[in-house]
Amino acid sequence: MNQTLCLSLLLFAAAVAAGETDRNLSSGGLVWSTATEESDLVPPDDSDSDGVFSSLDGILQWAISHSDPKKLKESAQARQRLSPIDLQKRQMEIKEIMEKIKMPSDAELMKIAINDLNNVSTSLEDRNRALQELLELVEPIDNANDLNKLGGLLAVMRELNHSDPGIRTVAAWVLGKASQNNPIVQQQVLELGVLSRLINMVKSNSIEEANKALYAVSALIRNNLASQELFYAEAGGWMIQDILRNASLDIRLRRKAMLLLAHLAEYQLENANRDEPSFFNDQDLLKSVVDLTASTDLDLQEKALIAIKSLLQLRTTEARVFRDFCALGDALNRMKQLLHELMADEYERDYAMDVESLRTEVEDIFHRKLAKQLYEL
Repeated sequence: MNQTLCLSLLLFAAAVAAGETDRNLSSGGLVWSTATEESDLVPPDDSDSDGVFSSLDGILQWAISHSDPKKLKESAQARQRLSPIDLQKRQMEIKEIMEKIKMPSDAELMKIAINDLNNVSTSLEDRNRALQELLELVEPIDNANDLNKLGGLLAVMRELNHSDPGIRTVAAWVLGKASQNNPIVQQQVLELGVLSRLINMVKSNSIEEANKALYAVSALIRNNLASQELFYAEAGGWMIQDILRNASLDIRLRRKAMLLLAHLAEYQLENANRDEPSFFNDQDLLKSVVDLTASTDLDLQEKALIAIKSLLQLRTTEARVFRDFCALGDALNRMKQLLHELMADEYERDYAMDVESLRTEVEDIFHRKLAKQLYEL
């Protein structure tokens, strides 16, 4: 059998299988609805990300698995009897079918989701589904950059004020995902005045809403000087302090807050010519950070140690405050004892050794800064 005939047979097999899906097609293309089951939107396993089969073998396997074996055999035999003209005509018909069942592009899917958000009659379930779809679609940076062009940022921003906390949660998550390590989207969101709303959402009684809002805040201000200045102006620093001082809050929220503080202090060190925000040397804040080195959560302990390392190196922080008000020396000694106990456990040994190395580094920075400041008196 020659190559052309083989290809034709394969395409014909696909067309036979596709015939089962003709009821889902219209003259204008694929009928798309947010009410469609999620499983119906997934391309075959052997297809690429655009819903197009990656190989002829993929077409064949998919066609065989979706066809009646008897009908498939009869169709293949009939195909062999076609004239070259009929064969070419059938190939064009199959090509049209394949075009109809092709999945929409990312941009088209984003438009559909955005239209659903803009439609006031969209149900809560479909509104949530639209946000979930955008959450996946904005992960590639090119898609994230297209979100504003398609009107998506405004649509998602409006959902931050929805009465349902689940909708608000996913909306904040979408903004955070799109803004992460993306200066273009960070600036666009900043200009929409969303930051203050997200900071307020961090105070929500809904644990998930608070966590996703803080995630979005962190994504917006990370490595972005303009966003950080607005964050401080909106009392964001004190928001961090309130989270760290409140032991009743979700541990994930406290970890995120500590990590954000560590990043802000590190970013300040990298931009030494910039004035240091006053909250960095607030005694209560520093004590809250040092106290969390005694947390029962080892991850939070480590993040506190990372934050202390950067805070100690800032110009405006006083080593004597760390020593006298925060009792940093005692805290570091307690950590040392705990870490040495963990080293006796073969499952914790590597982690404990890494943290001990960091603890030793912090202790060295602390003693050097204390000696320098006492000498300058």
